[in-house]
Amino acid sequence: MKIANITGGMLRLAKLLDTISQRSGEAISWLTLLMVIITCLVVLLRYVFDLGWIWLQESVTWMHAMVFMIGAAFTMQREDHVRVDILYRGMTIKKQAWVNLLGTLFLLFPTTLLILFSSLGYVHDSWGYKEVSQEAGGLQALYILKAVIPLAATLLTLQGLSLALRSVLVLMGITPSEESAGTSERVLP
Repeated sequence: MKIANITGGMLRLAKLLDTISQRSGEAISWLTLLMVIITCLVVLLRYVFDLGWIWLQESVTWMHAMVFMIGAAFTMQREDHVRVDILYRGMTIKKQAWVNLLGTLFLLFPTTLLILFSSLGYVHDSWGYKEVSQEAGGLQALYILKAVIPLAATLLTLQGLSLALRSVLVLMGITPSEESAGTSERVLP
């Protein structure tokens, strides 16, 4: 098997994983607009009409949790996460690839896999007894929100796999081209 076939396959897989993160992030981002609208509604109802519902207030918290958890992979894919890059930004592309690969293998994957596997029983139990909010008048389907925890861990793991694949390609001397999965450029040593 030719190295071009392997690297092309790695790049196609990385692009597929990036697309999953991109689409999930774009979809969930609409909740931020809904959060703003509902927050304004809560404030208007409370201070103008002296009305309030716990379930409406909780919905903002739930949406925020979903945006944060599902949007984490999208943020990672776009490299918009908080990064202390005092050393990283001055490194060569290959050294950055090493940092990304080792960080993904030894920090990201253990964390996301721990979250994934430790949350499965927690989510299963919540679905089993149809867990509801502990607040009187709160939202009824807390188990749905809890199901987002393993989903978020899975999305982050998949995005980490994309980062690891791209890092390996850079270490092999191949810079993945952003235009097409079939093209790549050699990195000069």
